[in-house]
Amino acid sequence: MPLSRRLMLATPLLPLAAEAQEAWPARGPVRFIVPGPAGGAGDVTARLVMERVAARIGQQILIENRPGAGTNIGMTVVARAAPDGYVLGLASIASHAVNRTLYRNLPFDPVADFAPISLMAVVPNLMVIPPSLPVTNLREFVAYARARPGQINFGSVGAGSSQHLAGAQFSQATGVEMTHIPYNAGGQMNTDLIENRIQVLFQSVSAVAELARAGRVRAIAATGTERIPAFPDVPTLREGGVDIVSTGWFGVVAPAQTPEPILERLHRETVAALAEPELQARLSAGGSLPRPSASRADFARFMADETARWAPVVRASGASVD
Repeated sequence: MPLSRRLMLATPLLPLAAEAQEAWPARGPVRFIVPGPAGGAGDVTARLVMERVAARIGQQILIENRPGAGTNIGMTVVARAAPDGYVLGLASIASHAVNRTLYRNLPFDPVADFAPISLMAVVPNLMVIPPSLPVTNLREFVAYARARPGQINFGSVGAGSSQHLAGAQFSQATGVEMTHIPYNAGGQMNTDLIENRIQVLFQSVSAVAELARAGRVRAIAATGTERIPAFPDVPTLREGGVDIVSTGWFGVVAPAQTPEPILERLHRETVAALAEPELQARLSAGGSLPRPSASRADFARFMADETARWAPVVRASGASVD
């Protein structure tokens, strides 16, 4: 075939390829994998933010909960999905900072198998105790717990969760001996706290806000760098004399090799959504503090820093999972 004829046949394919790439996400709804249960802090944050991102991209974003194995089940789905922009995932302190140290056999590489998009929010926890405990503030709790070595239990939704890390860090910083009790469901964990079967939780605001307001649990500290807007009278750990900061966080990732134009648009629309005053107010009311990343590279650096920060805490706690 003459060269000119071959060029004539090939030329129309170029705009078609460009059109197919530019059409994202017209092919169908986007699946957003949340590697935790419905109603958890990550699920709530994802639903609020992705609702606004969906409106901005003009396509449905369907939340799909895949809990289990400390986020590994859900994030493995994301890591192995086609890199076409139709599967995204909720990155967290567990999946993209802690599990690399905690798990001996991680089923994915938190760096190589994912493309970072943006941080969405940081999530300080509330340190809560049973009202029946004879203490009313952080200093009193530390004294009470030190006088009862090995008698203080704290709960979490599993090894590597923000609740577990906060408890481990608190124990290391104060010298308080505490036993970690992992739970499959946050509701049972809260019930056991109320009934004094466990003595302290470092729980998400959304999970204990109503219990605290009703006086069924007593909030004695916030684990972030500043007081939580929904509980302005509760001091931070640092204000109470324990010089640590322990916050969870949630962000958006895609499978590695997802095309750059799709990643850049997702970053742009996520940042724009998080700038909306109504969304900021809804996140803050649930205890999440909006923190969009200035760039995708900034989010990658944030996750690398978090991995380095938490590795020694995990090692010192002695926690390990096969």
